[in-house]
Amino acid sequence: MKETTKEHFQKANAITTKECQEAMDFAVKQVKENLKDFTYSFKKAYSEDGFYQPTENVNWTTGFWTGQIWLAYEWSQDKAFEEAGKVHVESFLKRINEKVEVDHHDMGFLYSPSCVAAYKLTGDEKGKEAAIKAADQLISRFQPVGEFIQAWGPMNQPENYRFIIDCLLNLPLLYWATEETGDNKYRDIAEKHIHTAIANVIREDYSTWHTFFMNMETGEPDHGATCQGYRDGSAWARGQAWGVYGCALAYRYTGRKEYIDDFKNVTGYFLDHLPEDLVPYWDFEFTDGSGEPRDSSSASIAACGMLEMAKYMEPEDGQIYTDIAKKIMKSVVDNYAVKNIEESNGLVLHSTYSKKSPYNTCTPEGVDECNIWGDYFYMEALTRLSGEWNPYW
Repeated sequence: MKETTKEHFQKANAITTKECQEAMDFAVKQVKENLKDFTYSFKKAYSEDGFYQPTENVNWTTGFWTGQIWLAYEWSQDKAFEEAGKVHVESFLKRINEKVEVDHHDMGFLYSPSCVAAYKLTGDEKGKEAAIKAADQLISRFQPVGEFIQAWGPMNQPENYRFIIDCLLNLPLLYWATEETGDNKYRDIAEKHIHTAIANVIREDYSTWHTFFMNMETGEPDHGATCQGYRDGSAWARGQAWGVYGCALAYRYTGRKEYIDDFKNVTGYFLDHLPEDLVPYWDFEFTDGSGEPRDSSSASIAACGMLEMAKYMEPEDGQIYTDIAKKIMKSVVDNYAVKNIEESNGLVLHSTYSKKSPYNTCTPEGVDECNIWGDYFYMEALTRLSGEWNPYW
């Protein structure tokens, strides 16, 4: 980390266990309040004027709402959460059976915090069935030429022959599927994708590409680009956070020592570019005084990644990343979390789904709002900081 960043962290306070528990208690209360509107429907990906509207089980984000329900169940043991979670499992099974908006790589985001979680926590066989079918859907997007899982778009077209950094969080679904079925095909594809992705998305300065194109004929690396970052060469904050967590998961599942260095390098870039309060702007092109919106979700995602990786490091290194995660989450809880149910039906304010710039292809959505994965990873980080947790990933 740069000296200036070290100064930021030296004067920052770490969240206490009591503060984590109090924040989690409020989050669980908020999720419980939301069940009346969002048991037989799902939350939209982002809030509007602070409030989520209902949606069908479509888009790539709905699993994060179900994930909040399961985290709330783990925390409280309230059967109302278990019952709602199982209603959602039925919806996810129906979705994969009918192939409703599943022609993309985000099966892990959809099915790990919903159906894998349901199976791990309650032994729900429908959850297991749905998640294995989702794993089958995910590996159907594997491209042997180049060895990667194609992100989206029709297969075998040069303009879509690409993967994105987010996919590192989809791969635990495949490892889980191998564990449950005994079929190594899921794990083998996951490991090939990890190797291709990490070899190409990390730049020389340890910032990351959002998306990376491969040559369809040769399988060789072609070029990096962005869809959601400010410009091709900038570091999209959420993408960098996916890299932090993704490298931690890559090491957890493969044990390859080089992924420890990759984690340290990608995380170092993330930390070196944080503003004064340790919560990123939507792209690391911007910092204090820029007037640009934040992406608070990136802070919680990165904190989860650091807490995951800390478990596998030498104790001294692990403690460093745990302490950093505690300081980041202190800022999120104090400065970004919803404190009053009249203010919002979400959990964390000041996230950015996608922001239009002169150089990207985004449509502006969910700018300076709550977003559903930000709320989920906020609860996950608080859960991790409050005791032992068996991850859904």
